[in-house]
Amino acid sequence: MYTRAAGWALRGLGLGGVLWLSLVPAPAPAQQRDLWSAFNEDGLKAYNAGRYVEAETHLVAALAEAEKSAKDEPRLATSLNNLAELYRTQGRYGEAAPLFQRALSIRERLLGPKHAQVATVLNNLALVYYAQARYGEAEPLHKRALEIWEKRYGPQHPQVAASVNNLGELYRAQGKYVLAEQHSRRALAIWEKAHGPNHPNVALALNNLGMTFVKQESYFQAEPLYQRSLVIAEKALGPAHPQVASTLNNLALVYDHQGRDGEAERLYARALAIDQRALGSNHPDVGAILQNYAQLLRKLQRGDEANVLETRAALIRQSHPETALPPEGREGVKGR
Repeated sequence: MYTRAAGWALRGLGLGGVLWLSLVPAPAPAQQRDLWSAFNEDGLKAYNAGRYVEAETHLVAALAEAEKSAKDEPRLATSLNNLAELYRTQGRYGEAAPLFQRALSIRERLLGPKHAQVATVLNNLALVYYAQARYGEAEPLHKRALEIWEKRYGPQHPQVAASVNNLGELYRAQGKYVLAEQHSRRALAIWEKAHGPNHPNVALALNNLGMTFVKQESYFQAEPLYQRSLVIAEKALGPAHPQVASTLNNLALVYDHQGRDGEAERLYARALAIDQRALGSNHPDVGAILQNYAQLLRKLQRGDEANVLETRAALIRQSHPETALPPEGREGVKGR
């Protein structure tokens, strides 16, 4: 079964909703908003609110404005990164990767290879590779981003925690559970100290630590972590946020394994409704929840209902061939 968290792996970011803000604001002059600034800022607001269709409209327009001026490459790099991060959040990895690669090339040329804005793109591109199970390509990018941020901000900075979290997600996907747990606990400690115990990033770290225990079938250790993560995320982000859906799915998975079928079904149904509304019916995360829910229904001898969900999940897999989502459900990471 799939334990979602994914996008989670930190939305790339830096704390925008999960971490840091991979979607970066304008590197710009402090005058009244020009057209590019307006499109970019409106796109970020919509993105952070989970209104991804609206965000795409604004961010595509911002990129078009940035492309008009060959001299304003910093804005172009920002627009490329932000639109790519939106596509990554939506599971559109094939569209995201070339935009991140182009943004990385521009920032490395303009700012040098060790600049913090270079680290942001390195992190985000690594998340795309992670989602595609290209772990050998993702790991050196994550390590390079972490090195840049630690040197710039010190080892206890929240942005360092975002990078640590993402590297931990990668280790879990590779079955390196000791390293994964160490990284999740480090990220959790940094975020709790920096933001307090009720911040969305604390919820994220709790969720991801829970996933490491689930992978080792230690459900009794995972359950309280997911429960605390869910309470924080619902309060901080609202009950209809994709991060809430991630934890609902993961907690349902624990209940499923524990034979608490009624509780599991209720949570799967709620997670599915949230993600379909927020991410669209064809998102890979929707496919993962459908597959998990179908497996529960099949266990309950409700084969006809399970068949419907499995058919939908299969169609989603077919439309996202670049994702690491095997027939039995995707294993993995966000991040959004």
